[in-house]
Amino acid sequence: MRFFYNLFIVLYAIGARLISWESDKAKQWVKGRRAILHKMRKEINPNDNIIWFHCASLGEFEQGRPLIERIKEKQPSYKILLTFFSPSGFEVRKNYEFADYIYYLPSDSSLQTKHFFDIVNPKHIFFIKYEYWFNYIHEAHKRKIPFYSVSCIFNRGQVYFKPYGKWFLSQLKQIDYFFTQDESSLQLLKQHGIDRAYQCGDTRFDRVLDIVNQAKKDDKIALFKQEEMTLVAGSTWLPDDVILHRLFHQVSMKFIIAPHEIDENRIQQIENLYLNIPTLRYTKIENIAQLQTAKILIIDTMGMLSGIYRYADITYIGGGFGKGIHNTLEAATYGKPIIFGPKYQKFKEARDLIALHAAFSISNYNQLETIFMQLYKNSDMLQSAGKQAANYVQNNAKASEKIYDFVFSEKASN
Repeated sequence: MRFFYNLFIVLYAIGARLISWESDKAKQWVKGRRAILHKMRKEINPNDNIIWFHCASLGEFEQGRPLIERIKEKQPSYKILLTFFSPSGFEVRKNYEFADYIYYLPSDSSLQTKHFFDIVNPKHIFFIKYEYWFNYIHEAHKRKIPFYSVSCIFNRGQVYFKPYGKWFLSQLKQIDYFFTQDESSLQLLKQHGIDRAYQCGDTRFDRVLDIVNQAKKDDKIALFKQEEMTLVAGSTWLPDDVILHRLFHQVSMKFIIAPHEIDENRIQQIENLYLNIPTLRYTKIENIAQLQTAKILIIDTMGMLSGIYRYADITYIGGGFGKGIHNTLEAATYGKPIIFGPKYQKFKEARDLIALHAAFSISNYNQLETIFMQLYKNSDMLQSAGKQAANYVQNNAKASEKIYDFVFSEKASN
């Protein structure tokens, strides 16, 4: 089976090169890995004590970040190596201050993984959430290097737990320890012979709390909001914007819209929906008068959304009419009621927030209007939903602290 897995790795790399002529993302993927081992051999000090973190992309990085920064603070003698599979992670965080070495992940071929370990020789390995590269796992196991899967989550539909997935399950069994997000993942692993697992929650809760603590107030947003009720709609797509536009005419509120993509065409799509409404782009703010008269503020720059939720009375999370909703925890951390579309089932935190009546899923405009009006008119319901959201985040925090204590305790070290 390993032969076919290695063949897949080779074919994947060839496929990426072929489509790189048409895809900028594939081009970055290929370019970033060119002579990557030579670059690492040249730059990495062989005398360093290295802890290796691997993240698929930006979301997984944010998930692993609290643990990285805790280790960096409490174990300063270690150097942090951070690798990414996707350009969307590497290109954004290639200058991350708490990592000493940052690279694309070299291909998971048998030969490349051996060379990688010869160069890096990590003392601990942390892979975040979904990433399982079987030659890296196998080589770490052979070299007796502790390998941890962080904030992992499993379900019965995955190949590891199918009758035809025994080889894949055997590869998972070479991982030293799993830190699962939930009890069901823990029990699923145990049912399939993996006892080295500990349910300690999702490190994303620690990250969003860090964001809240570090977020700076935005005077422009505050001047826009003033004393009026405000909806913050985060990571929206066009189907989200269309139903929110209908809602705008039913309520006396200000809207802050932060679309998931901010290219010119996407911003114009939103502006065209509100042609007769005073609308302002964040990057085009010139004076206080504009902010005070505008009813719609469009956030046309990246990296602001997590701090903007503080100014919301009600939040809407986009993506639920597409592949799936985006991050709900940032809004929840500020104690804000949350509304999103129908495709949320694969996100545990969304299911939990609905069960707590802190979040509400809608499938069409009529449902949106009904839920929104209940929150809009009933201050007790509004405050209760927000309080439940904030408590949920607080009650699920400290996963990174639990993982750190487990790995670096005297017991784990002996």
